[in-house]
Amino acid sequence: MSDLFDTGTRPGRVPLAALLRPATLDEVIGQEAVVGPGSILRRRIAARSLGSVILYGPPGIGKTSIARAVGAMLGKEFRPLNATRAGVSDLRRIADEARIKPVLIFVDEVQRFSATQADDLLALCEDGVADFIGATTGNPYHVLTPALVSRSTILKLEPLSIEEMERVVQRGIDHLAGEGIEVSMTPEQRRMVAGRSGGDARRALTTLESLAVGHEADGPLRITDEMLTEAYVSAPINHDRSGDAHYDIVSAFIKSMRGSDPDATLYWLARLIHGGEDPRFIARRIMIHASEDVGLADNTALQTAVAAAQAVEKIGYPEAQIVLAHAALHIARAPKSGSVTRGISQALHFVGSQPPASVPLHLRDAHYKGAAALGHVGYRFPHDDPRGWVEQEYAPGLARGAFYQSDARSAPTFERRADEYWTRTTGTPQPRRLPGDDPSA
Repeated sequence: MSDLFDTGTRPGRVPLAALLRPATLDEVIGQEAVVGPGSILRRRIAARSLGSVILYGPPGIGKTSIARAVGAMLGKEFRPLNATRAGVSDLRRIADEARIKPVLIFVDEVQRFSATQADDLLALCEDGVADFIGATTGNPYHVLTPALVSRSTILKLEPLSIEEMERVVQRGIDHLAGEGIEVSMTPEQRRMVAGRSGGDARRALTTLESLAVGHEADGPLRITDEMLTEAYVSAPINHDRSGDAHYDIVSAFIKSMRGSDPDATLYWLARLIHGGEDPRFIARRIMIHASEDVGLADNTALQTAVAAAQAVEKIGYPEAQIVLAHAALHIARAPKSGSVTRGISQALHFVGSQPPASVPLHLRDAHYKGAAALGHVGYRFPHDDPRGWVEQEYAPGLARGAFYQSDARSAPTFERRADEYWTRTTGTPQPRRLPGDDPSA
């Protein structure tokens, strides 16, 4: 008996994902906006003028496959390079080849190219020597040189939908059947593989392949739920810390804390932790948003966040996940106020756009001989007043509430208590961003 992946019959076994690479854009599953009829890529191929193209998106969604298909459709030699290993000599070698026959240069991880390498590559394309497709998991506007961005067509690829992933899985099953391996899988199991693969076609096919390895070809392979569970026990969730997945998951985590959704906060935090995110990075984000989104509504939120940051420095994973969850949930569950962020932003804008104001004489340093002779007098010490406050000018010409407007709402927060205290003390209502929601009224 032989199995599908018997190295005696298939020396240097080719992975299933590579065997199923589409030969043309018509065979690509998903990415309709990029490869469908009327798309920029189709029009460029029809015009036989590709130029410089950047494909970006998460791993395993077809960037390399699309590039290979484009090369085949253009009738050009496909010359792949990996930017982490390619040097100037590699580019020169391909350039020499391209002067003899049509070549499509494909650069994976193109964000790793230096500015000099990128300029050399673009020069080849602009001189008509070769066409170029670059692939990156990062947002090109964040990770590529300005020259590459401005002189290339940027095409974004999306993670495959569950339905598209099911088609990928079925294509793999059909291929295995053609190789003599009958895979029996329920629709629910097929959907599980599709869902757990996170839009990554390569991961789905690799999972299917791992189940088939070693199976003898004289009988059907019946997939069980236990087999699938075991296959995914150690499978990482897609979290590329240099790409859009990083920024998107962090953004979702932050917005869930700001939106006071504890379950979503824990989910996105778990995604970050499971993806191997540095706990110190997560702790820093929590600290920032303790002030940015909670602020004066609950001053203890920042204390919790700072304590969490100190704790993760000492303990690390796995225990750090508990500390991070504690701090993140404090932010999510705390009442919210944006007055701190808004206030300092408005003050900085004012300082940057207006002439500097002189410090009033009564506020100037008076701790030296001769200060009084210079007019540095008249400061009234608030602690000498029974109220702990005196009415005096601190910033001439600056309207009250120019920068700080309270966000106090109905909850008994520090900010609300402060509003009530200062309204009683000064006899003047506190400036508020939302005048209709005045807790002191």
